Amino acid sequence: MYGFYYDPTYVMVLIGVVICMLASANVNRTFQKYSRIRSHSGMTGREAAERLLHANGIYDVTVQRVAGNLTDHYDPRNKTLNLSDSTYASTSVAAIGVAAHECGHAVQHANGYAPLKIRGSLVPVANFGSTLAWPLILIGFLIQGNASVLLINLGILLFSAAVLFQIVTLPVEFNASSRALKSLETNGILYTEEVADTRKVLRAAALTYVASAASAILQLLRLILISGGRRRND
Repeated sequence: MYGFYYDPTYVMVLIGVVICMLASANVNRTFQKYSRIRSHSGMTGREAAERLLHANGIYDVTVQRVAGNLTDHYDPRNKTLNLSDSTYASTSVAAIGVAAHECGHAVQHANGYAPLKIRGSLVPVANFGSTLAWPLILIGFLIQGNASVLLINLGILLFSAAVLFQIVTLPVEFNASSRALKSLETNGILYTEEVADTRKVLRAAALTYVASAASAILQLLRLILISGGRRRND
């Protein structure tokens, strides 16, 4: 049986942590680099977002400012496109790219993009699973007998829902970036060479989602390995 304080599978957790840290550092570094390059159009993130929304026939989405750095997000519940301090009033190619990406989510919502719908339906399940999974698994390891196996398996099942959410998020994010890059050039907001710079920013951002999904998968595999070892030793 794996020791409570010494567990060789911790290396899987460490790999996940390192992957996420590298992805986070990369997106921050890339965004900072291209946030110093002003777009030829001189449009701010807010102006670009509004233009792209209207170009796609969307007039019921409100563009507003939110505090923070790279806290940009689209909220389908109240149809608000929230741009962070580093994006809202900035005229950089990085800021316009991020704003366009969030517009991509608004377009997905307006067009009924299936993966976005699936992700939305998974939100309550994923939140519920991520909240209860670890307490159940921990209790399962602290007790003995059939109840132990039941709780551990239930915890793993709930954690799997959170992992599934991370996986479903990937096509949603990649598609939003693809829509953004096409729209920016089609609508004349960025020149071709500027779109290339923006692509680097959005690619770096996408890698953070890939890293999160990979980390979650590694954690799930670790739990399955530990659970198997527990059953063999019971």
